[in-house]
Amino acid sequence: MRFSLQALSRRVPAIAAVAAAIVGAVNIASALTPSIRWRGHLLLEFEPVEAIRLFHALALPAGAALLLVAPYLAKRRRRAWQAAIVLMLVLGLFDLLKGLDFEETIITWTVAIVLILGHRGFNVRHDPITLRSAIWRVPLLGVAGVAGAALVTWADQGHPSLRTVAIETADLLRWQQGPIHYHHHLAWIPLGVHVVALTTLIAIAYVIFRPLAAPRSLPSPVAREVAADIVRTHGTDTLAFFKLRADKQYLFSEDRRAFVGYTIENGVLLLSGDPVGPADAFPDLLGQVREFAETRGLKLGALGASQGVCPLYEELGLRSIYLGDEAIVELGRFSLEGRPIRKVRQSVTRLSKAGYQAELCELSSLDPTTLEQVEEVVERGRQGAPERGFSMAMDSLQGQHNDDTLVVIARDGEGEIRGVLHFVPCYGRPTVSLSFMRRDPSTPNGLTEFLVVRAIELLRERGLEELSLNFAAFAKWMHSPARRHERLLGKLIALGNPFFQIESLYRFNAKFFPRWEPRFLVYEGTFGLPRAGIAALWAEGQLPKPSLRHRETVSSAR
Repeated sequence: MRFSLQALSRRVPAIAAVAAAIVGAVNIASALTPSIRWRGHLLLEFEPVEAIRLFHALALPAGAALLLVAPYLAKRRRRAWQAAIVLMLVLGLFDLLKGLDFEETIITWTVAIVLILGHRGFNVRHDPITLRSAIWRVPLLGVAGVAGAALVTWADQGHPSLRTVAIETADLLRWQQGPIHYHHHLAWIPLGVHVVALTTLIAIAYVIFRPLAAPRSLPSPVAREVAADIVRTHGTDTLAFFKLRADKQYLFSEDRRAFVGYTIENGVLLLSGDPVGPADAFPDLLGQVREFAETRGLKLGALGASQGVCPLYEELGLRSIYLGDEAIVELGRFSLEGRPIRKVRQSVTRLSKAGYQAELCELSSLDPTTLEQVEEVVERGRQGAPERGFSMAMDSLQGQHNDDTLVVIARDGEGEIRGVLHFVPCYGRPTVSLSFMRRDPSTPNGLTEFLVVRAIELLRERGLEELSLNFAAFAKWMHSPARRHERLLGKLIALGNPFFQIESLYRFNAKFFPRWEPRFLVYEGTFGLPRAGIAALWAEGQLPKPSLRHRETVSSAR
């Protein structure tokens, strides 16, 4: 029952937006059509004809304003809700005073009452409107444009009186025919004034109804230290350590026992993996995160959520979809023996004969020269491509909390570093997660397989039991499709391999016979999947993000 009430509450804004648009259209039509004659005669007994014309004229822009507000009702904006109620109350009064239009008044005030009753659905808050918020600049631009047109009109019409120009400008703003008639090359002025006025109204609406902005500054050093302490205490999940990337924002529970890492892309507050902390703190924390997103007009999503946490999202009314599988190698069971793994064994043997060796080191133990060489290999291995990763990779080798990380370094026969694997810890369990996997492009094929095998052996000697090797998107649809549509999707994914390397990554992981752990994409709303999907691709760097700044940089480089 609780979920049904929440679902109904979430539909109220969309229903209210449609109703407001209908009310606005009805009132515009009413303002543009003559009143019923007998009602007009009756109304003349209470007010002069000039007042009837005035209220008739005012109903048109008020109805248009309601149409302008309607889209923001669908976005749950609080100020739009307030403005819509005021406009509807005023419109209902105008309907009575312009022609005793009881039908329009009843419709308008009924919708206003429904809006008042559904106030809980409009919970997006706004930044305070101040002079610095630019609310005064937008109408100033509009006034300047209209004043410019009025000046041209004054000069073109033989310098008419300022009163005539003012009346003409006011009539144009009300979309009425004024005393001045434009000819030839100035026939554009009425349309130009209308465009300026409409653009100004849209800009004002945007400024007034824009939601409360999410914090843009990155977490303070104190907040980062608190997050790191929580990860050290409760970071058993293989993706927990990646919350410590330098580019992530944090939201802590009220008691500071748990937190989430997030970024904002495409209007989605996108969480990275699962929350970190004691499990009993997750429900309240996720509820707090949901409220944080709602008050800022953001959709909520999560990238790489585990199967165990998905029910908590479902309780909040969110949906989840299978995203892929994390490849977990059980170190104690791994072996190079047997025919199925012969190609990996051959690569390891070939590289060993060529003089390649591997060593496992703590990142903090590397001397500056070795660390610089490791960084150079990581950079060369990128081959100029943008750095990718958000939920399942670190953003750099070195960082405030990277002292606990490990590297496996491959050296050639001359002792030069030619390949690097970087691992982050999973606290409280004998497991590490792969962060970087890079090799010098000039090295022989098979070096990556050599590195992974040697890493498995060295980590096993260190007492570790599991290695989270990598993430394979939609792996289940390729290695064990259960239904016909999954088999079809697996084939479609294979077709896209040249662009996203999905199948190649799955096949590489499969060489080491891992255990597949499913991960999910969480999204909000029936049609929220595309939006959350684009946000996830942007966050992970898998899809170029449109950027005016980027285009300007490219243009200047040319």
